[in-house]
Amino acid sequence: MRAGMSYFHETIWKGVPRFMRRVDTALKNIGIDERVPNNAPLIQFSSWMGGDRDGNPRVTPEVTRDVCLLARLMVANLYYSQIEDLMFELSMWHCSDELRVRADKLHKSSKRDAKHYIEFWKQIPVTEPYRVILGNVRDKLYQTRERSRHLLAHGTSEIPEEETYMNVEEFLEPLELCYRSLRACGDCSIADGSLLDFLRQVSTFGLSLVRLDIRQESDRHTDVLDAITKHLEIGSYREWSEQQKQEWLLSELRGKRPLFGSDLPQTEEIADVLDTFHVLAELPPDCFGAYIISMATAPSDVLAVELLQRQCHVKKPLRVVPLFEKLADLEAAPAAVACLFSVDWYRNRINSKQEVMIGYSDSGKDAGRLSAAWQLYKAQEELVKVAKQYGVKLIMFHGRGGTVGRGGGPTHLAILSQPPDTINGSLRVTVQGEVIEQSFGEEHLCFRTLQRFTAATLEHGMRIPVSPKPEWRALLDEIVVVSTEEYRSIVFKEPRFVEYFRLATPELEYGRMNIGSRPSKRKPSGGIESLRAIPWIFAWTQTRFHLPVWLGFGAAFKYAIKRDIQNLEILQEMYNNWPFFRVTIDLVEMVFAKGNPRIAALYDKLLVSEDLLSFGEHLRANYEETKSLLLQIAGHKDLLEGDPYLKQQLRFRDAYITTLNVSQAYTLKRIRDPNYHVHLRPHISKEYMETKPANELVKLNPTSEYAPGLEDTLILTMKGIAAGMQNTG
Repeated sequence: MRAGMSYFHETIWKGVPRFMRRVDTALKNIGIDERVPNNAPLIQFSSWMGGDRDGNPRVTPEVTRDVCLLARLMVANLYYSQIEDLMFELSMWHCSDELRVRADKLHKSSKRDAKHYIEFWKQIPVTEPYRVILGNVRDKLYQTRERSRHLLAHGTSEIPEEETYMNVEEFLEPLELCYRSLRACGDCSIADGSLLDFLRQVSTFGLSLVRLDIRQESDRHTDVLDAITKHLEIGSYREWSEQQKQEWLLSELRGKRPLFGSDLPQTEEIADVLDTFHVLAELPPDCFGAYIISMATAPSDVLAVELLQRQCHVKKPLRVVPLFEKLADLEAAPAAVACLFSVDWYRNRINSKQEVMIGYSDSGKDAGRLSAAWQLYKAQEELVKVAKQYGVKLIMFHGRGGTVGRGGGPTHLAILSQPPDTINGSLRVTVQGEVIEQSFGEEHLCFRTLQRFTAATLEHGMRIPVSPKPEWRALLDEIVVVSTEEYRSIVFKEPRFVEYFRLATPELEYGRMNIGSRPSKRKPSGGIESLRAIPWIFAWTQTRFHLPVWLGFGAAFKYAIKRDIQNLEILQEMYNNWPFFRVTIDLVEMVFAKGNPRIAALYDKLLVSEDLLSFGEHLRANYEETKSLLLQIAGHKDLLEGDPYLKQQLRFRDAYITTLNVSQAYTLKRIRDPNYHVHLRPHISKEYMETKPANELVKLNPTSEYAPGLEDTLILTMKGIAAGMQNTG
């Protein structure tokens, strides 16, 4: 968590006001003299670090609580240092009457304990009104910081909550008073300097730095409610129909009785869910953002969270966001949301605003990239229609990963390829941990990232995206069926696939290593279905075969062209004139440029059993055929013909990545077969001396189950290949 938050301290903190100044300049250049209001941040940040408990046993209620308090402590420290800088800067005596009256009142009633501050600040004369105001802000900010520190260290604090800042509006009010006074007195250049930047930082980051989203799997809420209904002896919630669940949930939501007491029998899992809601009730509401329900399938999933929030006395309930991930859930999402909107109680609860998250990772793992991309597009169209029908403003939350197989890609193109009317000035996206360095690692990268998101969101609203022609829709609807069948027939139905996947990739070793923030599987005993999308993509990326990205495209295009040769012209027209289809094809083309089937063949040769070698050859033939068809549709002779800069970059990286791939393949062979030895070529140099066996020289990781040095070598190759690919998992 500290590593993730460091991006705020190092780059985002300064990047936001710098970006806002550029927006002000852009507005002025087009003849708009007004700047973006100080209390209306263009961009806000949330985090899943410490809040995403979907299948992660390490994220406990205690972790969530500590992460929130640590974030509040960090932002208070940042504010504190800047307040002192402003006190040095705003030394003038001339001010508005409003500020003068406030400063006089504070000066007379001040009971400040000056021991916390350097000698210079012990006495602030009334002739320095801005410093008097800011000194009071500093004192209260100090109390706010210390209370968070005490709560984090000891669980309690002697500092009353009333002596701290309880909401960001209270913090902003004296700062805005100083700003108004400076401008009223003609000191506009001073007002629009550090103070304006600080106002914008406070509006953006609030008192919590980031709002923590909570994510939990829908099945965990079902377990809790099932335990409650059994305890009340009214049946098994899990066995009820969807209609029965909704009726019971709404009757409880409309009533006022407590649903359960301290006598509710609780397993460890049930206690974990309920304790999470108790943390939401305990901490200030501005610590939290949305409550995201992963694997959501029905309206009852949303109503269940609403009921649990109320029963656990969450003062300001979090907005509940269903996350539709698998292909079938995406297809059913519009009907589920329409059912929710038809409930009067729920419409009043959301105040005509609803956020819906769509998952790119699991939908791609479930049906392949082509089918997932098209279903995500159609689901958004239908969700927008439903929202318009009920007069609800819909905000789409795009759960994109860093790699193409999980919905990743260039930000600008990804946003512009969204369906019409699905953004409308508001967009929410995930920036995954594996690509956060590329987006926010340095101040100029942070600025460019904010610029890209803002520019693309505005452009999508001003330039209406191209809607697909009926014949384009019909063709795509037809070929995605073929694509899905091809993908599932290999990944889920082919009996040899699971064994081949585990032998031909470092998936098993990845799952045993301390890489990533969560276990690689939702259920330890499960197969491909329970494997998370990140290790699924990561494993294939390491071997540079990228199977989850391209599998299904070739069969779909081959079917379309074979059925009617004119379909090739239609597909080429779609590529040239429809941003969604063009971006989809371009991203797969980029993945082919990064791929190398000969490297995958090396992994097969060293790691795969002899009876599975023919299966690997079949997949590589499919790879080559798909690549050929893709180039035909794009009208390209070579990969990345339209992006020579990226093509050159990949060519430069290739030699280094290939070396790492060879090292990794042989390391995996040694790990799996300790008796295997690589025969070195004789050294040309006569000065070469025979070294002692590695076991005697290195013990890099004595706790490893592998031979000394092997695990460290494997991790280094994984990191190197991931860095070279720029898309990991």
